[in-house]
Amino acid sequence: MSSDREQYILAIDLATSSTKSALVSLDGRVAAMASEENPLILLPNGGSEQDPQQWWQAIKTTCRSLLTQSRIPTDDIVALSCTGQWSGTVAVDEKGQALANAMTWMDSRGRPYVNAITRGRINIRGYAVTKLWHWLRLTGGAPTRSGKCPISHILYWKHACPDIYRNTHKFLEPKDYINFKLTGRYAASYDSIALHWVTDNRQLSKVAYHPRLLDMATIDGHKLPELKRAVDILGPLSEGAARELGLKQGTRVIVGTPDVQSAGIGAGAVPDYAAHLCLGTSSWLSCHVPFKKTALRHNLASLPSPIPDRYFIANEQESAGACLTFLKNIFGSKDLCASEASHVGVWAALDECAAQVPPGSHGLIFTPWLYGERTPIEDALVRGSFFNLSLRSTREDLVRSVYEGVAYNSRWLLECVEGFTRRRLDPIRMIGGGARSDLWCQIYADVLGRSIEQVKEPVGANQRGAALLASVALGKLRFDDIPERIEVAARYEPRRENRQTYDRLFKAFKAIYAKNRALHAALNGQEQKPDIRS
Repeated sequence: MSSDREQYILAIDLATSSTKSALVSLDGRVAAMASEENPLILLPNGGSEQDPQQWWQAIKTTCRSLLTQSRIPTDDIVALSCTGQWSGTVAVDEKGQALANAMTWMDSRGRPYVNAITRGRINIRGYAVTKLWHWLRLTGGAPTRSGKCPISHILYWKHACPDIYRNTHKFLEPKDYINFKLTGRYAASYDSIALHWVTDNRQLSKVAYHPRLLDMATIDGHKLPELKRAVDILGPLSEGAARELGLKQGTRVIVGTPDVQSAGIGAGAVPDYAAHLCLGTSSWLSCHVPFKKTALRHNLASLPSPIPDRYFIANEQESAGACLTFLKNIFGSKDLCASEASHVGVWAALDECAAQVPPGSHGLIFTPWLYGERTPIEDALVRGSFFNLSLRSTREDLVRSVYEGVAYNSRWLLECVEGFTRRRLDPIRMIGGGARSDLWCQIYADVLGRSIEQVKEPVGANQRGAALLASVALGKLRFDDIPERIEVAARYEPRRENRQTYDRLFKAFKAIYAKNRALHAALNGQEQKPDIRS
């Protein structure tokens, strides 16, 4: 390979809705991208699954498509770096075969089992005082009582599907499962394992499983993978994986990081307190911080970052872009959009539809809690709604209220994150599929009252971040070099004339939750104590 030829990272993003693979230069330029849909299986009682074999097939398809369309020689691809959905679980046997469908970050079937291990004689917010002290002191957080974290998935299999638990060799995060498929090696990064709540995160240079935490979790520690830094080289691409993907055997595979963390890097939000907001299927608002802290009330914690010896704020808003998808699927794009011309595309048509309505959607408020919520409130039983509908409400009002409702929830989250950091976060970098909408970016600026920086190629932020992390791992870049390599396409400033409207409606938005919380709980089922077997 000539020394003057450009080198590339193959970045794989195993997102919830699709698998996106990209060839990215060492300095973060996306040269080619391909994607395949990831079907989601929704089951009764909060089940949410995906087929790991379908993931691997999608990766094979996208990788071979990239090689064909880009015509980049495989000798110029120097590393692979995987990112993807966080807080999911794959159970594999001794041969690395998945024993069941993967449970995704949306799956809450383990809720009664995780609640059983968190309770005690004296409780605070549902947590035994002594257990909570250990979790907060060692990990920085605690298992979510909504049941949407890996420890809950493992406990579900242990009690509801004991054959799967017994036959499991390793429980793996989605990103770590793909790394096994690439290398044949089981490992988790310090950051990908964090939501299991069984690691001592006090010294970021040597994160390790803690016996006390494993005992509290009531799971077998030997069923969890070894721990490595996100910037470590996991190993060479195996012969079998190279043959399936059409790549060169021995290409280096980076340990890598989940999507929340790779997105921050891909947005250029690397310095402490540099905020980014992802508007994808779900959403989050995060930044790096120089301290370990927990805000249990709002389900916020500073956890290990992929950047060595750094923390970042972990949170997630359950449904964001998924709300627009829901609206499109339920009502049909032609019924919702004033412009039925197919050439503009459904998402552009929805933008056109929403743009016809003044800020505030004539008082109509949408609450985006279609699958419960994690932050800024953790409530698996809350559900979405259109509030204040009238005979005068139009389809345009419905569409714009969805854009605004997702933003209201982000404003609520921003209040909590700024309380956590004790400083104003401004400007905020915006990425994800929703960030392609100029209208939504402006709505966010108006609702949040912050400058919004729309990152160029916002959909590729995860792959770009995964590739830049690999560049650092290979010694080609420093983390301090990354911000200057990320371009901002546009900047949106909050408009004063809309402030009063959005302040009033945001206040009502929070009141809708407070006044209907108990009703949602009554409608959507009360927690029942399961038969817990040790």
